[in-house]
Amino acid sequence: MARQGMMRFVTEAREMPGKREAEVRRQDFHEIYGEYAAEKAAIQAARCSQCGVPYCQTHCPLHNNIPDWLRLTAEGRLREAYELSQSTNTFPEICGRICPQDRLCEGNCVIEQSGHGTVTIGAVEKYLTDMAWQEGWVEIPAPTVERGESVGIIGAGPGGLAAAERLRRAGVRVTVYDRYDRAGGLMTYGIPGFKLEKPVVMRRIDQLEAAGVHFRLNCAVGRDIDFAELRAQHEALIIATGVYKSRDLGGPGVGLPGIVRAIDYLTASNRAGFGDDVPEFASGELNAEGKRVVVIGGGDTAMDCVRTAVRQGATSVKCLYRRDRANMPGSQREVANAEEEGVEFVWLSAPKAFAGDSAVTGVRVARMRLGPPDLTGRQMPEEIDGADYTEDADLVIKALGFEPEAIPALWGVPELEVTRWGTIRTTHPDHRTNLPGVWAVGDIVRGASLVVWAIRDGREAADAILEQLGSDARIAAE
Repeated sequence: MARQGMMRFVTEAREMPGKREAEVRRQDFHEIYGEYAAEKAAIQAARCSQCGVPYCQTHCPLHNNIPDWLRLTAEGRLREAYELSQSTNTFPEICGRICPQDRLCEGNCVIEQSGHGTVTIGAVEKYLTDMAWQEGWVEIPAPTVERGESVGIIGAGPGGLAAAERLRRAGVRVTVYDRYDRAGGLMTYGIPGFKLEKPVVMRRIDQLEAAGVHFRLNCAVGRDIDFAELRAQHEALIIATGVYKSRDLGGPGVGLPGIVRAIDYLTASNRAGFGDDVPEFASGELNAEGKRVVVIGGGDTAMDCVRTAVRQGATSVKCLYRRDRANMPGSQREVANAEEEGVEFVWLSAPKAFAGDSAVTGVRVARMRLGPPDLTGRQMPEEIDGADYTEDADLVIKALGFEPEAIPALWGVPELEVTRWGTIRTTHPDHRTNLPGVWAVGDIVRGASLVVWAIRDGREAADAILEQLGSDARIAAE
């Protein structure tokens, strides 16, 4: 591969890897982007301006050393580039696929601000790590010295897995407890395969098992095991459960059959993709095939739902969002992909009621306008009187976000401090709770957030635990 000089953003245009045609990709759940060829990856990496103050790095939650691994990629030093990228990121191939780069690193790229088009950071990161797996550069995080201490992690999502990797690399004995039958959390059962193919997640879990991390699946705290028992078994505990309680809707008819939660819908689809027996999917209850689908919400979960419904063979898919396109929380890249695949977005619209007798047949929709800003500066949606109409629907999916479960009550630990939002209260930056020996990370602390933030939290909590167990252990984790 020819080596490239840097700062080629003036002579080389921004170019993403090839994207499969919409009509083709809507027929399956495979990822929609291809891989760079080596020469193309080098050229795109060489567009980096090598900023003295790299805003891409400062706006990455993990503060990945992006300019340096872009330079190494441009020079053809791919293994060095991979090793640098993974030194701050436990799962770079996952972040390269699902991070909203348009809101983080790429959205703050200096050459994007100057009108030349951002460096394709996420695509290069994905290329590097996929190359590393292909070439055998991804090593099992096995420790050089075994320690006697044990840490329990409740939740096998990205925060828990990132902590497990870091602790195990330092020689600590790690057991991960999760209520589901597969590890990975929302990476496994929430995010569809067209954004993150499941073998990408499963091979990381296999790698952690090979390193000696023990997984106890189908194990719910408060049902199958007692929280106090876990505290007694381990020198430290990390709570990394995520948030799975769906926000709900009100209004007449909201309880009709055919109105479902996004988490149930996406989990059923992903289980079917694994080949599991999913009665609710087979019966059509959680399957969009042949149906008029309405998804309510404007975040990334709503984007996952509309694009899943297209692939399941829905006759029509519409997304209702109460604000306009510019004010939606979901990734604009995902919106564009959904529109290419045939999804219709109905901006400035909100559900008022649901029609139907034995099952939902339609959504009564209020048209909205943006009014004065609230205390955060964001314009508040207001209903336009007399502008209601009905959207026909056979399946309505509520994608309104997630809230924390009442963990102190569910687990019988009323002394565990939570915030007024129900998230677990921790100290910054070590993620300690008010209970001695107990840490908490990810969405259960932040509220519904991004995988990359959970990874950061997990790594930081692991470091804090290692420091408590003995500062010499941190050296092995670097």
